[in-house]
Amino acid sequence: MKSLDNPTSLIMYIIANALALVMLLAAWKQHRLLRLMSFLLFAWASWANWTEAINNPHSYLDYANLSFWSFYQHIINGWFSKHIALTVGFIATCQACIAISMLLKGWILKMGVVGAIIFLLAIIPFGIGSAFPCTLIMAIAMWPLLWEKQIDYLWINPNKMRHAYSD
Repeated sequence: MKSLDNPTSLIMYIIANALALVMLLAAWKQHRLLRLMSFLLFAWASWANWTEAINNPHSYLDYANLSFWSFYQHIINGWFSKHIALTVGFIATCQACIAISMLLKGWILKMGVVGAIIFLLAIIPFGIGSAFPCTLIMAIAMWPLLWEKQIDYLWINPNKMRHAYSD
């Protein structure tokens, strides 16, 4: 079980929340940085969840003890306990889709942002297991991407494009 009594878990908890604060700062003026960080976060989460689901699926049962919501505890100890690889594989695939969407633009990016916000809010009841309040801060950070008017592909810098055409 993951707990803040373990020094490694405490360090990871602090890093996750510091990263969330950096993402929140990036949400204010650096949307490209926020998208890059979100891409890296969700790509890593997808890989980590797929790897764990295949190699050690029962480790996810520990999250029942970390959840402060009995509804989640009942799901984890009930249906989920019999379908761990299927469920976590589905979640990891969705995380990969969110990661890819952060690289793109238009409605695909917007759908990815909505998916990221829903996912981040959905894991809040895992408390320490989701590094709360990290996921709440990240969900708030994602919100401005929904209202950004001129978003291009992540690898295209709009400032350089403007200068290139003004010469």
